[in-house]
Amino acid sequence: MSHPAPPRDDTRTLTTVAHTAFFLLLGASVVRFLLRHPGEPRTPWIIALSVTLALLYVLGPALGAAPTARRLLWLGLVVTTWTVLVVLAPSFAWCAVPLFFTALRTLPPRAAVVLVALLTTFVVIAQLQLAKSFDPNLLLAPPAVAALATAVFVHMERQAQAQRTLIDDLIRTRRELAATERREGTLAERQRLSMEIHDTLAQNLSSQQMLLQAADRTWDSDPATARAHVRTATGIAAHGLAEARRLVHDLAPSELADGAGLAEALRSLDAGPDIEVRFHLEGTPAPLPDRVQSALLRIAQGALANVREHSDARTAALTLSFLGDQVVLDIADDGHGFTEPRTDTAGRGHGLPAMRARVRQLGGTLTIESTPGEGTVLSAAIPLEPAP
Repeated sequence: MSHPAPPRDDTRTLTTVAHTAFFLLLGASVVRFLLRHPGEPRTPWIIALSVTLALLYVLGPALGAAPTARRLLWLGLVVTTWTVLVVLAPSFAWCAVPLFFTALRTLPPRAAVVLVALLTTFVVIAQLQLAKSFDPNLLLAPPAVAALATAVFVHMERQAQAQRTLIDDLIRTRRELAATERREGTLAERQRLSMEIHDTLAQNLSSQQMLLQAADRTWDSDPATARAHVRTATGIAAHGLAEARRLVHDLAPSELADGAGLAEALRSLDAGPDIEVRFHLEGTPAPLPDRVQSALLRIAQGALANVREHSDARTAALTLSFLGDQVVLDIADDGHGFTEPRTDTAGRGHGLPAMRARVRQLGGTLTIESTPGEGTVLSAAIPLEPAP
């Protein structure tokens, strides 16, 4: 995730303007002095000090903007050189305007304001010396310019600080959002795994347990039936092992592997040796997304597990209906039914909640109709996108 850079464009623009103005004012002051005072003994000093001031000013950006000892020493040398220049040639006084920004960027606010005030006072004195008579503008203009420059700089610094704070908040919010999304993804994955484990491994183990208990009860009286139960349990164990491996690799259910369709997978389901399972297909089959096929197959497996464990049913019917804009899976049994839809028995409360979660993730609905003594009908309807 990329982050926006701190808002330095305005500060850089102001710095560039200040540097340009400084060298323009310095050059104009030198030219003015040479034109107004040709052949003066102080000319070499003026030129030497001007070059020195220009070199010192160029050295400033290399020292950074932080108020370090070297930066403060540099600022002192610049101000001292400029002061000597103004004493020798008052026309150099206006070079102080760019120095206002340099002082404001280098010193703490209070110290910068004090230095700006001193520089302004020096400019006023120098301008009054140049004037042939008293001029109120020379007394008021420098403080006005200094106040304006200080106000503009402080305002831009506050805006930049506000923008930096806003960007920091945005970056922190993005990080928190990313962390939240990771947590939600982790929770969703945990829920998916819990549903997969319940609908595959747990149901297979439950079937094996019932078959082995039945084999144990009939081992002495009916060895052939007991061996049949053991063979069936062995087959379920092999199927469960394949499901566990596919679950580890996050693959589709084994019944849908190798291109098998949902109808064939539903047709192959069973609910144990004592329950007859029938499958019906209605409508014109249409290609279904892998997520829909997996969800409907898991719902059918979970529903048949509930039929086997709770209903005492003799038969169960699976009906897969293609209705154009949706696909509907109905699981009906002739068991004893119940008054209100319930979760599984204590300690196994993942069956119906898992089905609802699967259907809800696909934008569908799950309904359960049951009457005591007349069985139960579970219906899962999932909308389909219209064909182009």
